[in-house]
Amino acid sequence: MIKRCFFVFICNAVFSVCVADAAILRVATTTSTENSGLLSVLHPVFEKSNGVRLNVIAVGTGKALQLGANGDVDVVLVHAPAAEVAFMNAGFGIHREAVMHNDFVIVGPASDPLELHQLSTPNEVMKKIASGQGVFISRGDDSGTHKKENSLWQQVGINPKGHWYLSVGQGMGAVLRMANESGAYTLTDRGTYLAYQGKVALEIVFQGDPKLNNPYHVMAINPKRHPHVKFDLAQQYIAFLISEESQKIINNFKRKGQVLFYGDRSKGQP
Repeated sequence: MIKRCFFVFICNAVFSVCVADAAILRVATTTSTENSGLLSVLHPVFEKSNGVRLNVIAVGTGKALQLGANGDVDVVLVHAPAAEVAFMNAGFGIHREAVMHNDFVIVGPASDPLELHQLSTPNEVMKKIASGQGVFISRGDDSGTHKKENSLWQQVGINPKGHWYLSVGQGMGAVLRMANESGAYTLTDRGTYLAYQGKVALEIVFQGDPKLNNPYHVMAINPKRHPHVKFDLAQQYIAFLISEESQKIINNFKRKGQVLFYGDRSKGQP
């Protein structure tokens, strides 16, 4: 009798582990979605309605895409369109869908010593930062924000370097704190900046240009490349993100009374 009970206990234990593992969806996403607080509101809805636990890995877009290419996650939610297209063309992703957008802004000390707020275009801003050698802090981490920054430098033919340019290899929150402490400028997504208002004294010194748009897309990992991924569950997650319910949550999510993201499947989206 003792041996039989022991055997049943082991089988039940193994079965429980397998069930728990099947109910976990691994999501690689950006620090901006995590820092903003959006996922803490959005994800519990999906988990409750689907009986699923979401395991979120918040890193820069480059790292998130690498995790997807390696098959270390089941789905990625990122914001670097050119890199996403390359990811899809390489056969790593399936079912790419637009989810939401916000925009990038350039922030700096309230005194704005380079008077960037008086300029009209991102090209003028980047040239003024380089020529004026006001301290600029770059994430330097291959994130979507870093990729956008690099594209802005490339558009004006500048290879930033020197004592005024600091590439720190840190997430957005850490960079905002560093810029705040050193009176420096930096590029940030609006959502993370709004989430950090009250923690830093930085102000927006340039915003509103179409070149600073910041779209987010979701992609399932290709099961033909990585048969172990939970493709069906990833598809459910994608369907949720672009659903009317999810888009409403995204559009209603605010910090300090300001909307952080706009759903790209919403009627009347800006």
